[in-house]
Amino acid sequence: MREPFAARLHFVPRALRGPHAALIRTLRGYLSRAPGWVLLTTRGRRTGLPREVLLPCARTDGEIIVISTYGTRSDWFRNLRKDPRVEVTVRGRRVPARAEIVDDVFHKRAIVSANPFFPAAPFRPLNALARTALRRPSVASLRRWVTPRPVVVIRPERVGA
Repeated sequence: MREPFAARLHFVPRALRGPHAALIRTLRGYLSRAPGWVLLTTRGRRTGLPREVLLPCARTDGEIIVISTYGTRSDWFRNLRKDPRVEVTVRGRRVPARAEIVDDVFHKRAIVSANPFFPAAPFRPLNALARTALRRPSVASLRRWVTPRPVVVIRPERVGA
């Protein structure tokens, strides 16, 4: 089965990871404010040091939904499995949050159906097309694709709560 466009877009070959990381560091401020992206800070499971990763996401009311493209092999996923307390950078502000891993297949499919990940297209007509005429096949493809992959729901904590 072919992976959805958002997943193929996120894939970086091992040989390009160094230059890719440098590019992400350069564009970090812009991308952390861009719709469809979240800057996630976890604690290293062995070192306890902060680790940042820029991930594609879907934002809903009070929640950020992330799918681990590489499954349970992703370092950020293994880090938050050890310690679910994370920080997210939302619109340029760092906010403490708690991550919850969704294991139930039906719950994962329901989340993706309600909040499909659409990569932002450079033109409004393409965005409109993706969200209308192409929505049904895109959601069906995502529901199949997400089955073996971890889905993480991140809920920012309220200050003073």
